[in-house]
Amino acid sequence: MRFIYNVPIFFNTFAAVLTKNTFMNKQIFNKRSPILFKHFSRKGYALFSCIGREVLIGTLSISTLTYAKADGISTRTDFASDSLSREEVKLDEVIVTGSRAPLTQLQSAKIVEVITRDDIHRAQATTINDILKLATGVDVRQRGGFGVQTDISINGGTFDQITILLNGVDISNPQTGHNAADFPVSLQDIERIEVLEGASARVFGSQAFNGAINIVTKQSENTGVRISTEAGSFGTWGANGCLSFCNKNFGSTLSGGYQQSDGGTENSDFKKRQLYWQGGLGKEGAKLNWQAGLISKDYGASTFYSARFNNQYETTRRYIASISGELKPIAGSSLTLAPTVYGHRNYDHYQLTRHKTGASNGENYHRLDVYGGSLNIYFSSILGKTAVGADLRREKIYSTAYGDMLDESEYKDIHGSDRKYTRMGKRTTSNFFIEHNVILGGFTLSAGLLANKNTGIDSDYKLYPGIDLSYRPSENWKLFASWNKALRVPTYTDLYTSNSVQQGDLNLKPEKNSTFKVGSQYRSKWLDANLSAFYSKGTDMIDWVYETQESSKYHALNIGELNNMGFSVETTIKLNNLLPTTPLERLKLGYAYIDQDHKTDRQIFKSLYALEYLRHKFTCTLDHRIWRQLHASWSLRWQQRMNGYHPYTKLDGKIMWDANSYNIYVMADNITCHRYYDLGGVKQPGMWVMAGLTIKIQ
Repeated sequence: MRFIYNVPIFFNTFAAVLTKNTFMNKQIFNKRSPILFKHFSRKGYALFSCIGREVLIGTLSISTLTYAKADGISTRTDFASDSLSREEVKLDEVIVTGSRAPLTQLQSAKIVEVITRDDIHRAQATTINDILKLATGVDVRQRGGFGVQTDISINGGTFDQITILLNGVDISNPQTGHNAADFPVSLQDIERIEVLEGASARVFGSQAFNGAINIVTKQSENTGVRISTEAGSFGTWGANGCLSFCNKNFGSTLSGGYQQSDGGTENSDFKKRQLYWQGGLGKEGAKLNWQAGLISKDYGASTFYSARFNNQYETTRRYIASISGELKPIAGSSLTLAPTVYGHRNYDHYQLTRHKTGASNGENYHRLDVYGGSLNIYFSSILGKTAVGADLRREKIYSTAYGDMLDESEYKDIHGSDRKYTRMGKRTTSNFFIEHNVILGGFTLSAGLLANKNTGIDSDYKLYPGIDLSYRPSENWKLFASWNKALRVPTYTDLYTSNSVQQGDLNLKPEKNSTFKVGSQYRSKWLDANLSAFYSKGTDMIDWVYETQESSKYHALNIGELNNMGFSVETTIKLNNLLPTTPLERLKLGYAYIDQDHKTDRQIFKSLYALEYLRHKFTCTLDHRIWRQLHASWSLRWQQRMNGYHPYTKLDGKIMWDANSYNIYVMADNITCHRYYDLGGVKQPGMWVMAGLTIKIQ
């Protein structure tokens, strides 16, 4: 739902006429000053409390996540000279994902980092994974270029410890977090990305161990066509397009694309295909939204999983679909029912040595089916905003390597192969939620409880509470604190892997976590700043390790207690507001620090994931105008990873010409051509130059 009011001249004229006609026979002695109108609310300065006074109306964009979507918190509209400045477009009225009940950014007791459409457009990025590298608290360990495979984690955790959502629908992969970032959407399909740091079980389920990332796609408000193409280094080229149709109560958007490359390093070539369809039907009080998509990847996996084998190969296919609704059964009531039904199927074909087939050569096939449904019910009362809900999620994997052995009569054929799925694993997760939010002036208290049962553990319900507090002493400041608990069930890879370089463990215990977080936020016309600190206490943590110096296999083990403590600071200086005559537009700085304390009675010689955390991460982004519609953006990232990695600095740049109907850009990744490693022995390519063109027809 989106409302845009951008008519200050018309409204001022109308108000003046109204005032003159109403008091034409009276002399006005108490001339009233204009009101700077910033928020729609029930305050005394709200719209209908201002009759007879001059009202200056700026621009307000309202967009929601799970409940509805809009075209934009990043929308920039030209204003009249006496209206609000561009940078005064607030995010305060945006509904965020930090709670079960829909709360605005202003009301929310959590700080949710929002990467806007404008941030995405400016960034030197070709994939969602590249965008996330600029988020201060997010660790992105890239294996192949262009997001072929990426491990994403938050606040010192691992890639299996976060929940990935697409428009609020959980698309996490319980086979392995290595494939969790297979998104069926391109960057141009995305409206914004939301990053929620810290344990969030009571909002997204027990698997939101260290946080959640929600990808929110655009829903066009106009019928039109978008066509894009790009090409660059290492034989890289691709194209994508989008067709949208909209009317008053219906919208539908279909997008798709293709990309291929030699990869830039040995055995890192890839081909990617994606297709995505989304739509909406209805109006306030009764809405229906849907989405469906597929992402297909064929790629050389180089040394992705073991430095001993440099010619690995993998193909993955993912199909997703979901339908969600919003119904208000009682007219005039705040009671809202929000049901969702979803499912996704994932295929994974892996070869330890490219073109060598058969189990004896390390070739494996996996088919993962995930489907479920949820119902969220929320309402407002004099006591606050309350939400209750439940969801049921079913996970089943057929595999040549993962799961329990099937009876021969239950074997399933594998399409395109003479082999069969001989193993199967399944589990069901049941969740029940309750949450209450108290909002009094500048104070918000949000408390909730998750009751979770997973048949992969036992048949008992376990409770995961959480509480968030925030206080707004003024319009500029916001203080917050939170405590939340979570649990993570081992993936099928953790449990069942058995090959020449890795060995899983069926006796693994679930990981447990308690996260404490405090922080503050400051926002003004020219400065946004966030400072936060966290302490995460983890028990029965899972990692892949060498137990001795002589070990030749990584074993999946519960490595004991692992506590992460850290802080981060982010500042955005709006230079065009601070220095209006300068061509500089924005300077964004971020720094994150983590210290880890590991306590165990197990012998560990080397860690593969959990102990390889980022100690330091610094990011700097500068945006500026060159001439007219020609702009540039530069991004510097320095980071130091523990457990034997050398720190490195990476510089990227992008120059673009923006017009109403087209966009042209040239960008360079790793301008200094520094050869670096994000993970193990997987060497990253040098400088990568791309050029592209986007045309819009409406």
